[in-house]
Amino acid sequence: MNEKMCQYCLFYDYDIELDEYYCTINLDQDDLEKMMMSRHLECSAFRMGDDYTIVKKQGR
Repeated sequence: MNEKMCQYCLFYDYDIELDEYYCTINLDQDDLEKMMMSRHLECSAFRMGDDYTIVKKQGR
């Protein structure tokens, strides 16, 4: 999965203090290693958010 897809994920959030976006999923070491070693770099935690849920999340 490329980084551009992260902006559509329900788990991609913005930290005002750090002024940056980050993934809110807590991956254990095994899951992270599996994702990094994958040929396709697909995130198993990716959940497509619709416009309503993404805007609602940004309003927090």
